[in-house]
Amino acid sequence: MELFYREMGEGQPLIILQGLFGSSDNWLSIAKILAEDYHVYSVDQRNHGQSPHSDVFDYPTMADDLSDFIDQHSIKNPIILGHSMGGKVAMQYAVNYPNEWQKLIVVDIAPKSYPVHHDGILEGLNNLNLNELGSRGDADTQLSEYVPELGVRQFLLKNLNRDSNGFSWKINLPVLTKNIEIIGAGLNGSLADSKPVLFINGEKSGYIKESDFALIDETFPGSKLVTIKGAGHWVHAEKPEEFIETLNAFLNQ
Repeated sequence: MELFYREMGEGQPLIILQGLFGSSDNWLSIAKILAEDYHVYSVDQRNHGQSPHSDVFDYPTMADDLSDFIDQHSIKNPIILGHSMGGKVAMQYAVNYPNEWQKLIVVDIAPKSYPVHHDGILEGLNNLNLNELGSRGDADTQLSEYVPELGVRQFLLKNLNRDSNGFSWKINLPVLTKNIEIIGAGLNGSLADSKPVLFINGEKSGYIKESDFALIDETFPGSKLVTIKGAGHWVHAEKPEEFIETLNAFLNQ
C-alpha cells in the first residue's frame, strides 16, 4: 500500500503518524516547525486522510505499512513520532523492527489495552445523512446531538469531503466502526534493549495514568515520560510551544 504523505525540510528523517479520525493536515503546523531542522514525512495511515482504504485494519498491519513506507522512500534510521492511535502504530513498529529507527516519541497513549470509548462519536458520524447535507454547518448541527464539544466536532468534520456530487467521507468509516475494539488493543511485545524513547502526555488527558508507568518502563526500558501541564489529549494542538520545547530537548540529546 502506498500511503499519502506530506514532505518538507532536510536533514535527519522524522516521520509523523496521526491519531484516529485524524490526518497529516492536523500536524501541519508542528511539521513546519520541525522541518526547520529535520526532513519531515507526515503520513496519512490507511483508512485515513488521502491514503487508500482497506478492510484490513490492525496494528501489526499498520506497523508493516510504516515499514513499507520507509523502504519505498529509502529512509534510513528515522525518528518516529506517533499520536494516540499513531503512537500505538509507532510502538508496534519499534518493537517489530528494533534496529530500523533512531528515536521514538509516543504522544498521549500507553502500550496497554483501552476499552471502547468512541461510541458516541461513531454513532454521530454514522447517523449523518450525507445525501441531505447542504453545508458543513448542517453537518455540525446534526453531529452536535452526539458530540457536544465544538472543537472535537471541528476536528471530526475535517474528514468530510465535498465535490460536485456532494459530501463523502475521507475516512473509511465502516471499517473504523467495525474494528473500533482493535483500536484499543494493547501492544504485542516489548523492546529487549534500551533505546531513546520519549512519552509525552497531557496533564488533563487521562490516557496515560500513574498506574501505567511500570508497564511503560517494562515495555520500553529506559524510556522517559514528560507531562505537559494544562494539555489534554491533543497535546500538540493545545500546547504547541511546550510540545516543541519538549521534543527539542529530547531530540537534541
